[in-house]
Amino acid sequence: MLVGLLASVILSGCHHKEAEHTEEEEKPQLVLTNPIQQDTLVSREYVCQIRSCRNIEVRALERGYLEGVFVKEGQLVKEGDPMFKIMPLVYQAELKSAEAEAQVAKVEFENTKRLTENKVVSDKELAMAKAKYDAKMAEVNLAQAHLGFTNINAPFPGLMDRLRLRNGSLVDEGDLLTTLSDNSEMWVYFNVPEAEYLDYMTQPQPEERKKVQLVMANGKTFNQPGRLNVIEAEFNNQTGTIPFRADFPNPDRLLRHGETGNIRMQKMVRGAILVPQKATFEILDHHYVYVVGKDEIIKQERIHVVEEVEDLFIVSSGVTTGDRIIFEGVLQARDGDKASDYKTVGAAEAFKNLKIKAE
Repeated sequence: MLVGLLASVILSGCHHKEAEHTEEEEKPQLVLTNPIQQDTLVSREYVCQIRSCRNIEVRALERGYLEGVFVKEGQLVKEGDPMFKIMPLVYQAELKSAEAEAQVAKVEFENTKRLTENKVVSDKELAMAKAKYDAKMAEVNLAQAHLGFTNINAPFPGLMDRLRLRNGSLVDEGDLLTTLSDNSEMWVYFNVPEAEYLDYMTQPQPEERKKVQLVMANGKTFNQPGRLNVIEAEFNNQTGTIPFRADFPNPDRLLRHGETGNIRMQKMVRGAILVPQKATFEILDHHYVYVVGKDEIIKQERIHVVEEVEDLFIVSSGVTTGDRIIFEGVLQARDGDKASDYKTVGAAEAFKNLKIKAE
């Protein structure tokens, strides 16, 4: 029995040593690297409003009954296509009346002209007859214009909105019939803060930098690149922003007037200090890294993050390119501990394929 007890104690001790040995083997080795410094393109996103390059209200120019509606809601129309017709009977009658009066005035003018040539009437009477004839012709032209206003045609190619009135409706001058949008090109407006506007204007802007992307409401990127074309003249003093406009071709008519999204544009940060997100951790909304000093002591350092670039942070203070930071094993490190087991990898190797977010 005593022999069995001793054997049990020995086996227990062996298992305990094996467990300790396994834990030591499983403890990961720390990996150190250095931050890098280089010019970096940073993407910024701004909430935007999408507008058609031409979006108009189609309104009645004359009063009357809506006799014809030749378009459907959502229809793509061509320039000159008939859209609406207001009953023209009254305006046709006015035109015929004006033409008849003009004809009478023309006869009187021609008779007066012959009498003037025969010295029967004075030149003054001829001038009065000519003025009367011109006035009647002006009335004819006005009546023709009113009659022409009863036919409403598409002023440009565009997409119909919903119909506001139907056949037989009595319309007044100025009543809204529909809206028409030319969606071949879209104007996208977004507001840029004053500091970022100054950065943009004071840096050289090659043509490639003027290109922007549109992130649509479903999170997908629009398949056409846009170009910055307009910066408005005045700042909004209440928001401290200035409107920019980017123009996007819209060949498939996917974008519609009134949509929203986000504009993604890039800016260059010169001499940016880059730290892998994988090497950072957060405490109370502040970012930190572990720095291993020359004495091999691990020290917790706060960094100030100014930009985020995929798997990297751009920092303004806290570390330099000469510091050794813990790249792998952040969760196992402790402030004040001595880094006894670690290896160092070059920055090029450490930054090569970063896909892991901050621990």
